[in-house]
Amino acid sequence: MATLYLTEQGSKLTRDHARLRVEREGEVLLDIPAFKVDRVVVFGNVQLSTPAMAYLMEEGVDTVFLTIHGRLRGRLESPHSRNVPIRIRQFERFREPDFRLTIGRAIVQGKLENAIRVLQRFTRNHPGEADFSSETAALERGIRQTEVAAEVGSLMGIEGTATAAYFQAFAKMMRGDLQFVGRSRRPPRDPPNALLSLGYSMLTNEALGAVVAAGLDPYVGFLHGIDYGRPSLALDLVEEFRHPVVDRLVLTVLNRKVLAAEDFQVREDGGMVLQEEALKRFVKEYEQRMLQSFRHARTNEPMTERKLLHTQGQLLARTIERKAEYLPYLME
Repeated sequence: MATLYLTEQGSKLTRDHARLRVEREGEVLLDIPAFKVDRVVVFGNVQLSTPAMAYLMEEGVDTVFLTIHGRLRGRLESPHSRNVPIRIRQFERFREPDFRLTIGRAIVQGKLENAIRVLQRFTRNHPGEADFSSETAALERGIRQTEVAAEVGSLMGIEGTATAAYFQAFAKMMRGDLQFVGRSRRPPRDPPNALLSLGYSMLTNEALGAVVAAGLDPYVGFLHGIDYGRPSLALDLVEEFRHPVVDRLVLTVLNRKVLAAEDFQVREDGGMVLQEEALKRFVKEYEQRMLQSFRHARTNEPMTERKLLHTQGQLLARTIERKAEYLPYLME
């Protein structure tokens, strides 16, 4: 099973019996058996025919619509899960401050621990190139501070301070000509930030699908709370994956010059975005990263990042249902 990324501007996804086709100006760009597709991601100006949309909804194929720059437009989905009891329990848990604090603490600790592990991995692979001692100390201090945090708001403050230190280290890991001077978004001001924002958006949309598949309401989060139109629970889930998945991917494609300065363009608002052909390359690298196989540290089972995201979504549902301990994903 595979994710179908539609990036060819002006193209159209159609269905012909048991096959899905991508066409543009009368030319067939792709023709595949429909059963092989379990997710569709649409970038920018790409159309879907009514038969194609009907098939995707009937088969429960998660379909996400993004702008050409990776911002979420919406999702096409079949009716919500019939597992009403788990969503009722989720709403009840949201009203329990101690539960929100406990699960929020686990998420933030997992995120900061993974940040440390990214720095350790870089040090092993590139000995002597950078000193991360001060940033690592700030991340470790943040983990200790989460233990005494009395409310979710405090956890968010701790996470923000520690993550700022981490991004100072991220700049030191840039080995090519492109520079990273700090995290910027809405709009991203340089190529590394453009890729981080795009990668985080793609990952968050996958996390949204994972929590919906687990029967949960993606808009009721525990760390991120509730904000109109924001998929807060998906944002909760994605935190532990940001640094080991997206950040390492961005470093790979830039440090190995898979993407270069000429692959980006500046928008009218001053933001930096990928050109269309470069977007295809980044999507390909992202998909390879999500499908890369490894052994799960706790179960020793074969795993991919995409499968692990859904596994963590199921674990989140069990945590909500049983008030069990939530164990965040920790990078090896």
